[in-house]
Amino acid sequence: MNSSDAANNTQNSELRTQNATVVLVYSGGLDTSVCIPLMREEYGFEHIVTVTVDVGQPADDIRQAEERARTFGTEHYTVDAKAEFVEQYCWPAVKANGDYQGYPISTSIARPLIALKAVEVAQKVGAKAYSHGCTGKGNDQFRIEYVMRTLTPDLDIIAPMREGKLMPGGGREPWTRSEEIDYANAHGLDIPQTKDKIWSIDENLWGRSIEGGRLEEPNYAPPEEIFHWTRGLADTPDTPRVLKIGFENGVPVSLDGERLSGLELVQQVHSLAGEHGVGRVDVMEDRMLGLKVRENYECPAAVVLLTAHRTLEALVCTQAELKFKALVDREWGELAYRGLWFDPLKEDLEAFTDRIQERVTGAVTLRLAKGSCTVVGRESTWALYNEDLASFDSKTFDQAESIGMVKTHGLQSRMYWALRHRS
Repeated sequence: MNSSDAANNTQNSELRTQNATVVLVYSGGLDTSVCIPLMREEYGFEHIVTVTVDVGQPADDIRQAEERARTFGTEHYTVDAKAEFVEQYCWPAVKANGDYQGYPISTSIARPLIALKAVEVAQKVGAKAYSHGCTGKGNDQFRIEYVMRTLTPDLDIIAPMREGKLMPGGGREPWTRSEEIDYANAHGLDIPQTKDKIWSIDENLWGRSIEGGRLEEPNYAPPEEIFHWTRGLADTPDTPRVLKIGFENGVPVSLDGERLSGLELVQQVHSLAGEHGVGRVDVMEDRMLGLKVRENYECPAAVVLLTAHRTLEALVCTQAELKFKALVDREWGELAYRGLWFDPLKEDLEAFTDRIQERVTGAVTLRLAKGSCTVVGRESTWALYNEDLASFDSKTFDQAESIGMVKTHGLQSRMYWALRHRS
């Protein structure tokens, strides 16, 4: 047994002696369901409080988590945070064109909210510790624990999947996915994963991630069965769907002229885009630990709304603003991906972004067809476009005035070339 194991055992022994309460961030899936008997058998907790945060998972998943929590004898809380997720997390992501290495960030922006709700429950029930099902290889351990340690630094955090299974001779050994399934079956846990279909799925209103099994192989073609939100191209309608997204101050507020709440708008765009096969993303992603992994995502609403937002910004912002904001957006995306929701730099970046958004008001028309989302029109009272000046048929702009500018264009570059090639 190493010093880390000894320290953990001493800590857990003290908590057991105190008959402490532990709050488990609970999805109802394999990892978190396995944590319940583990917290009792290996960590000695009797009072386990499970918290499921609804950020847009299927209703059946929420119901299943509640039923499993009752079956396992935990004190359970379900927190409906869908509207808060859209308004306080998705909309800031839209303003910052939230993207990480080519896909709309979705799982990462939900984790801080889930952790925040777990903190609120922990404070309510007087918990002494948290538990979660994150592994030691993934990103979520950072995102969730950052919030917990920021808001409740005195509470302990136990991560059974990361700490590994207890060995007969002492010490711990990492869990494999197959061993988790065996443990779940041995304890009568009704879990959906099998060794043949071992996909790990995370869903919220903004995106759905699918990983695990053969999907980890960079050259493996994903089977159609992994996609639930988006139709395959053969099953999409032959007739395109044209829709119009209205924005106010950088936030989507209407669909086809009808004003909707944020939650309603995301849900309706999600349905329309998914029907036309829009939103599938397959990327090689660099995780926070430096691991390069293959990920599949479905983000129908996010792809449409981010496309519309970028288009509107391009219409109303100056060239210099767009160039600088691209840097701001990338930095914001990195911070959000790492779950640093309370970082001061994130607040600073958002101050700039919010100032820009004061002019990002207008509407964008898009066409959804066979997996594509194409912009076909945009309008705004803040548009930096003047038809009279831009048109080739207009004489308002005196083209002769460009002669001097053209003559000096690239002057230093031309001077360098002449020196480089002098005889």
